[in-house]
Amino acid sequence: MTDLLAALSSPGQPQTLYRALEKHLSETIGFGLLTLLYRDGQEVARVYSTNEEAYPVFGRKQMGPTPWGEKVIDRQEAFLGPDREAIIWAFYDHDLIFSLGLGAVINIPVVYDGETIGTMNLLDKSGAYTQEHLRQAQAVAPLLIPAYLEARRR
Repeated sequence: MTDLLAALSSPGQPQTLYRALEKHLSETIGFGLLTLLYRDGQEVARVYSTNEEAYPVFGRKQMGPTPWGEKVIDRQEAFLGPDREAIIWAFYDHDLIFSLGLGAVINIPVVYDGETIGTMNLLDKSGAYTQEHLRQAQAVAPLLIPAYLEARRR
C-alpha cells in the first residue's frame, strides 16, 4: 500500500497511479485484463486498459440499465463472477471476453460521497478469483477517487 500512496502523490497523474495500481494488482491478485472506468451521470468512459486492442481507452458513452449496473453501480456492491455463467449474466460482450481466455471477473465500485463514480475491473481465467481476492481489490479501489473526480471535471 505504501507504494500506491507514494504513486498517488507523484507527478504524472493519473497515469502514474494507474501503472502503480496495475503493478500492485498483478503482484497481489493477478489478472488477464484490468480496466478502469469512471462514471458521470449515465455516461461511462474507460480511462485505462491493459489490453487496448480489445478494450481501448475511449470517450464517454451512455450506459443503459442492466442487472450488473443495478448491482455494482446502483447498489454499490462489488461483484465476484467466478465463472463463464457469471460473465454471460453480467456482460453483453461475453464472447469477446471468452476469446481472450477470460472467464472470471471482479468489479469494484469506486464510491465517493455516496455516489458511484467509477469501477475497477479485473478479469482472469475461470475460477481464478475468490472472496479474498475481492477483499484485496476493495482495499485499493478508493485510491482511484481523485483520478475519477478529475476525469469527470474535465
